[in-house]
Amino acid sequence: MSESDTVRRKPSVLMVYYTFTQQALKVAEAMAGELRQRGCDVTLAKIEFTDERWVERFSRFPFKRPLREVLGMFVPQMRGATGEIVIPEEARRDDYDLVCIGSPTWFFRPSIPIRSYLASEEAGRVFNGKPFAIYVVARRYWSLNMKGVRKLAKKQGGEYVDNIHFVYAGRQVRSFLALFGYFTYGENREKYAGIKIPPTNLQPGYEGQGRAFASKLADGLEVPAAPA
Repeated sequence: MSESDTVRRKPSVLMVYYTFTQQALKVAEAMAGELRQRGCDVTLAKIEFTDERWVERFSRFPFKRPLREVLGMFVPQMRGATGEIVIPEEARRDDYDLVCIGSPTWFFRPSIPIRSYLASEEAGRVFNGKPFAIYVVARRYWSLNMKGVRKLAKKQGGEYVDNIHFVYAGRQVRSFLALFGYFTYGENREKYAGIKIPPTNLQPGYEGQGRAFASKLADGLEVPAAPA
């Protein structure tokens, strides 16, 4: 078969993520834009968190009682809980050339929705034999989240490629106060409980970082030619 008898198809990339504050989505959109410019077919798929034990607290923004509602997730996070989720059809297919997982950090670890997806039968079909990359969004400590996602995806048969993390401004205590302020008021404020706090959410420059990471991933994509 000659070179003229083959057709080079677009590499297909799944970006599967969970988000409550929309930060993981912002990174996904920046990366998707770069991948599409590099000739990839990109699909974004958001995991929905529907578990009746916790769905009510995540049904509104800002939180009604942010301290209680945030800290109430500490115990299930520490014991590695999973819960009920809705997996979109796009995150069930097994025909992607690369899977990229967007994982926000809840108390140092992968969030319950992402952990639940990665432990599912549906994820087993998606990841089995497929390369995957990870991006983590965190206030400060991101490494346990990254390791957790990598372990779960490899357990499903995925082949690890690369990772990147994005952190918010400020040291841990003031950054955490900024988070509570954001969950209380639904916007950035200069102070919380009389203490000066940094802006919450992604630091400026995340788009460039995300696009550079996506470009690196695109460089490594190898897609076999399909018969014409």
